[in-house]
Amino acid sequence: MPLIRLGLRANLAQFAVLVGVNGLVGGMVGQERTVLPLLATQVFGLATASAILTYLLAFGVTKAAANLLAGALADRFGRKPVLIAGWVVGLPVPLMLIWAPTWDWVVLANVLLGLNQGLTWSTTVIMKIDLVGPTRRGLAMGLNEAAGYGAVALTALATGAIAAEAGLRPAPFLLGLAYAGLGLAASTLAVSETKGHAAHEQGDVAAIDRPGWREVFIRTTLRDRSLSAACQAGLVNNLNDGVAWGLLPLYYARAGLSVGEIGVLAAVYPGVWAVGQIGTGALSDRVGRKYLIVAGMLLQAVAIGVIAAGSSFGVWAVAAVGLGLGTAMVYPTLLAAVGDVAEPRWRGSALGVYRLWRDLGFAAGAILAGIVADAAGIPAAIWLVAIVTAGSGFVVLVRMRETLAFQSRFGDTGPGG
Repeated sequence: MPLIRLGLRANLAQFAVLVGVNGLVGGMVGQERTVLPLLATQVFGLATASAILTYLLAFGVTKAAANLLAGALADRFGRKPVLIAGWVVGLPVPLMLIWAPTWDWVVLANVLLGLNQGLTWSTTVIMKIDLVGPTRRGLAMGLNEAAGYGAVALTALATGAIAAEAGLRPAPFLLGLAYAGLGLAASTLAVSETKGHAAHEQGDVAAIDRPGWREVFIRTTLRDRSLSAACQAGLVNNLNDGVAWGLLPLYYARAGLSVGEIGVLAAVYPGVWAVGQIGTGALSDRVGRKYLIVAGMLLQAVAIGVIAAGSSFGVWAVAAVGLGLGTAMVYPTLLAAVGDVAEPRWRGSALGVYRLWRDLGFAAGAILAGIVADAAGIPAAIWLVAIVTAGSGFVVLVRMRETLAFQSRFGDTGPGG
């Protein structure tokens, strides 16, 4: 049996492969960010926000459930089989979007996309945490999320440009087909199992029984103050991301922006998010998680308010930068906080529960934004999301303890990690 060592430097080659795989995972979502809301109105003739956002509701619910399933299966059977299964499920998605004769096909494609994202993204998160050990957890999550959302941004920009030149179908979705094939090949041939690294980190406390799924669910959702605060913050973060994905392209289109301009705005937000979280993830390893999360949620709320109040491409571009930076402060830091508190033997399950609640935010955003937008207009829906986001930041301020100190329970891999 090969010697197992924890740390980023010791596992750099495998870590780099997983970063690349998660970039492909993000690209699967990026193929939709610019094009799908426009496809809903211009090809399928949908008129109401509630009808258009059904694809986001399907995606969010399915991805949330897949996250939960991925964490439990990864702890029980290993990480790599779950990763491969996620890519197999994702292969038909681009083809269904290309050939969809009705909107129902698009909704069904997003059920499969939710399964793909939940199984693959959750597993790459767990595997990177396994590899790096406790001392570089924030940096690892920053790099993971940067790869995923960097690919979201670049693909959103690319598909917007392709759609402006070649139409909404089929050309933009050919990128997704390439991503799915590459992701499956890399996961099968180049990724190694990391469950042994988690067992190695558990070390002297390995004899402690792993708690059952129900116990992990209750502890993560309600009983532990820090974990429950992280869950609600994650849910609200993806609620506003869902609005950015599903509603803002419609908002910009009704203001007269071109497909290319909408593509730029759809790319700026996740692009800043992707680049920023490389630094914010590492920063959280030094200064702690709690106040970075609080500040990030409040910055997101301000940026969303500026989008609601704005009326020009320039104002919206500045707000997109602020929204991306605020999200960068929150996203990898919440994952690192959950990894801090959860013990290695049940960490995969805890991350699955957290990601369940986080990605239910997509569904909550689709329902809330759709109802409010249809009743009071899109700007009212955006303002409401800004208020909810600010409230979530104050919940973290009151309820979360600083989690960085929890790392010492399982040892320190030293400065080489």
